[in-house]
Formats: sequence, structure tokens, C-alpha cells
Amino acid sequence: MGNTPPKEGIRIPAPVLQNFIADLFQKAGTTQSDADLLADLLVATDLRGVHSHGTHQTPGYTRMMRDGRVNPRPNIKVASETTTARVYDGDGGMGHFPCHTAMKWVAATALEYGTAAATTRNHFHFGSAGKYTRMAAARGCIGIAVSSHRYDLPPEALVKNVNATSPISIGFPNGEQPPLVLDMGAHMLPWDEAIYEQMPFAFFKELGIGAINRALGGVLAGIYLPQFIPPQSPWESNQGAFLAAFDVRAFMPLEEFQAQMDAFVAAARNMQPFPGTAQAELPGNLEWQRERDYIRDGLPIEPGHQQALSDLGAELGVESPFAQYEHQRFGAE
Repeated sequence: MGNTPPKEGIRIPAPVLQNFIADLFQKAGTTQSDADLLADLLVATDLRGVHSHGTHQTPGYTRMMRDGRVNPRPNIKVASETTTARVYDGDGGMGHFPCHTAMKWVAATALEYGTAAATTRNHFHFGSAGKYTRMAAARGCIGIAVSSHRYDLPPEALVKNVNATSPISIGFPNGEQPPLVLDMGAHMLPWDEAIYEQMPFAFFKELGIGAINRALGGVLAGIYLPQFIPPQSPWESNQGAFLAAFDVRAFMPLEEFQAQMDAFVAAARNMQPFPGTAQAELPGNLEWQRERDYIRDGLPIEPGHQQALSDLGAELGVESPFAQYEHQRFGAE
């Protein structure tokens, strides 16, 4: 699905949706604490308008847990470590758990030593990369999150397929202006030979980003180690991640950096916008504004998403909260 705001649906308070999603995950077999964390991360993603990686993923995640393809109760472990680097094993569960744990450690360690990094492996989807870099930015660090799924590279396929959907996010601490947070996948251009002939450099640059993402978030993360690939692994643990943080205070006072970033972002937002857009914005600016709007007005839930979650609730024996918010319907009737 796209990440444009829904044109119709209902609005629901974020805490209400979060409690419902947590109940669904617990019914699917997770612990209460894991259900609460996963629901919190997915709803936080919805609040930023990145609906493709928010609670829309709930039916698929719960189905994989119930089908035995994803471990619903993983035991997250540190597989190896140095003073400023760690490798986290996700035990075949959702990637949100080891990645959230890893970034908490990375940011805390960066505050002590100036920088730190971790890789995560042996887990499934980790969701939107931007939520991890924002964790670092909230501590006054520059955060980096890169990930890759384990995809084959058949010799008969075009090299463009290296990109896949490998995401990258870089987030910066902000002051008064909206934060600068890059959060994107490497796949940007549909293959079109005519477009390629006009501007091949665009495809080469896209390929470069995709290859780097797959090397950092995949190869370095260990997703191609045989013990994490079926049939040796009982789980569909096909994703890894690379997470890093740099303490801004190791380079300049945080307040000075924030003031200069504010001036930079403000100047960019004062420029002429792209055609068809109301205002010039940098990456992360729209997500910042949507989060403020949705916290105030309620999260927009489009009809298809509402139905999918209601059906899942009925299947798992969890009553959905949507009926009591029908009075907050917007858009077409």
C-alpha cells in the first residue's frame, strides 16, 4: 500500500489501537511485554504516516507466528561483543525485538565512547528503519539503521534486482525544527529500458545504495550463514540489520549542532517546493507533522484496514474497539 493519508475511514486514539494490537499479538502467542513493545512500535510507525510498515502488518505477523514460521517467544541473546560492538541473535522471532534491544545498547554505548554499532541476525521483518534511528536521535546521537532480506541472485535476473527492498535510515537530533530523518528502501525506479537509456546514472546510483544496504544489513549481519537458513533453521529468519550511533557531543556541543541544524532545515523549508506539493520539506518533516496531527485528532484507519483487524480480532477472540469511534468517520460515506 502507499503511505499517503487515507481519504476515508474512522479516527481512533493511538493508545486504544495500541492496546487492541497488543491483545492480538498476545493471543497469537507472544508474551505480554513483547506484545506491548511490538504494538507500541507499529502504532508509532502509523502515527508518522508510514502505514505500510505499521499495524497493517499485524495480520501477516500473527499468521506467521501461528503457522510456526516465526518464533512467537524468542529469547534475544548477545552472540558476541567488544567494548563498542555487539552481535544480537533474534532466535527466529520478529526483528523488532533484537533491533530495539540493540539500538538501546548502541545509543547508550555511543554516549560513553562516542560511537557504537551492532548487527542483528536470525530474525524476521524489523519494520520501518526510521524508528531505530529516532531512538538514537532522541539521545543526542546520529543514528543509522540498514537492513536486508535474504534474497537469491539468479544469474538470469537483471542486476537491478540486487536492490530488492533493502531499507536504510539516518536520523539526526533536532531542535525546534522538524527532524531530518532519511527512511527509504533501495528500490526506487521501475525497470524501463527507455528510461535507462535516457539516464542510466539513476539506475547505477540506485544499485549502489541497494548493494551497500545488502552488504551491511545482510552479509555483515550473517543472514547467509547456513544455520539460519531452512532446513537447518526451523524459522523463516530471513532478515538482518546493522545499527550504529555517533554521539554529536564527540564533535561539537549538542546545542550548537541543534541550532545549526535548525537553521539548515528552516532554510530548506523556505525554498520553493516541488511541483504539486504545498511546501518544501526535507525527509522526516512530514512524518513529524503527521505524528503531531494524529496524536491530536486520532489515527486515521481506512475501511480495508479496519475490516482486516476486526476479522483478525474475531478469529482470535479479541473484541475490536472500532464501533465506538464510528462517530469520528471522515471522507466518503
